[in-house]
Amino acid sequence: MNKTPFLSLEKAQEIIKDYPTPFHIYDEKGIRENVKALKEAFSWNEGYKEYFAVKATPNPFLIKILQEYGCGCDCSSKTELMMARTLGATGDDIMFSSNDTPIQEFKYCNDLGGIINLDDITHIEAVEKACGKLPKKMSCRYNPGGLFKISNDIMDNPGDAKYGMTTEQIFEAFKIMKEKGVEEFGIHAFLASNTVTNDYYPMLAKVLFELAVELKEKVGVHIGFINLSGGVGIPYRPDQEPNDIRVIGEGVHKVFDEVLVPAGMGDVKLCTELGRFMMGPYGALVTTAINEKHTHKEYIGVDACAVNLMRPAIYGAYHHISVLGKENDECNNKYDVTGSLCENCDKFAIDRMLPKIDMGDILYIHDTGAHGFSMGYNYNGKLKSAEILLCEDGSYKLIRRAETPKDYFATFDCFDFYDELIKE
Repeated sequence: MNKTPFLSLEKAQEIIKDYPTPFHIYDEKGIRENVKALKEAFSWNEGYKEYFAVKATPNPFLIKILQEYGCGCDCSSKTELMMARTLGATGDDIMFSSNDTPIQEFKYCNDLGGIINLDDITHIEAVEKACGKLPKKMSCRYNPGGLFKISNDIMDNPGDAKYGMTTEQIFEAFKIMKEKGVEEFGIHAFLASNTVTNDYYPMLAKVLFELAVELKEKVGVHIGFINLSGGVGIPYRPDQEPNDIRVIGEGVHKVFDEVLVPAGMGDVKLCTELGRFMMGPYGALVTTAINEKHTHKEYIGVDACAVNLMRPAIYGAYHHISVLGKENDECNNKYDVTGSLCENCDKFAIDRMLPKIDMGDILYIHDTGAHGFSMGYNYNGKLKSAEILLCEDGSYKLIRRAETPKDYFATFDCFDFYDELIKE
């Protein structure tokens, strides 16, 4: 089986004349169609809002596209809050879901009017100290512990995750927050990552909806919103069936009507914090084959490396690879596709069957639109790539320039040897 690139060889060659490889490229048409489908899937819930997970793809040009459709920003650090602020997001357009949070970041979010989503019960005191008093609207992150299963399949292990409060803690947290003047409450949970099943969100929703009813009955708090967070994944492998967001939306709707409506909580607003689902399939890493090596294995070296895409190196994650212009050729050559870092794990593919690759061929690495560029680093002095938007009309534009040595050495600008460092 195969996957179809959204970029043709001819368009790639055109772009490369202006912006050499490697670079990340994003498909504006695909992004827009996807966010429209998401909004349609949850249109039955009045007040539904998607808070795009900024950490997945922190590029203001891409986030602005989502803002056109009413999306907010899910932030987890001050710099992400700063980006959201610069894009005009304030108040309920910001959800601040962080952990091990520096106390001053709570104040920064509160000054923007954003919603603070607490990861731990001890953060109640931290927020009060930072802000003088608790905001009128707050949220808490829930971790029920144990294993999260769908049928007999283990989806993930929340009990081993550092995030969220236990059942006992979340009840105590809401009691304390209510006593201290909080008036509107939200609950949040992330129990499994990158699920490729339409059943995950409805099952997560049931857990949170039942918790919300119990909190209302036992603590007397008004649950104004329930945040289903992320976890809706994408099919990285070509043989995986993609999620159907409309089926997922209807599944959540059914549980909403079964649990919340009979409890008199039909006014609860739903939120999501999707990063991978929103951007993952609509980004690709474009790189050129620059070296071949014939030793114990057949290697193809490219001009990208784990600096540009870490997931295969740190997770062993699969990313499909197309050789542009050879999409229909027979895959009868076995290669390791490697970068140039001094790390043996710097491989985009291991023992991958691909068409015969010649030097100068352009490789298209699929599904890098989320947790691709954003996880990059500078090991071996490697520089981060440019980001490019493929516009709906077929044109393209630079949305982040490539790093230069001057960027790499920027934090030495307070020393007298800086000028010598940045000489080419």
